[in-house]
Amino acid sequence: MPSRQDSHKIGVISDTHGLLRPAVKKAFKDVELIIHAGDIGKPEILETLGKIAPVVAVRGNTDWDTWAKTLPRYEVVAIGGILLYVIHDLSEIDLNPNAAGCRIVVSGHSHTPSAVEQNGVLFLNPGSAGPRRFTLPVSLAVVHITGTKLDVQLINLEG
Repeated sequence: MPSRQDSHKIGVISDTHGLLRPAVKKAFKDVELIIHAGDIGKPEILETLGKIAPVVAVRGNTDWDTWAKTLPRYEVVAIGGILLYVIHDLSEIDLNPNAAGCRIVVSGHSHTPSAVEQNGVLFLNPGSAGPRRFTLPVSLAVVHITGTKLDVQLINLEG
């Protein structure tokens, strides 16, 4: 049985577009890290998330104000023995995640929540947690990592 230190709980959010719903705080209770996959909208979003847990954020295609220009276009994060590659728009990925040793690729942009494993790599899009877009759900994700096992919860913030 894995020890407690082998378990990690990560919050994953994207496409807030300047709106951080109160339900996010409850969904991210006890996470040790929050990943924001871009289209943040305003710096206060990252400041508020940072009061919950440390934040790793990448710049999205709508993040062009001065404050956002310091954010990277992609980021690699190590959690335990797992590497995560974070990018806003999956179509802009410029590496083979499997060859790079990444177990999870986090992206946003489409506003469509999904968690699909391909060739041993989990492609995770938490959906959009900001203003509703069309009929898509308002969502985020929580990832539980235990050793090399991944358990993803896609959470609808309105239901």
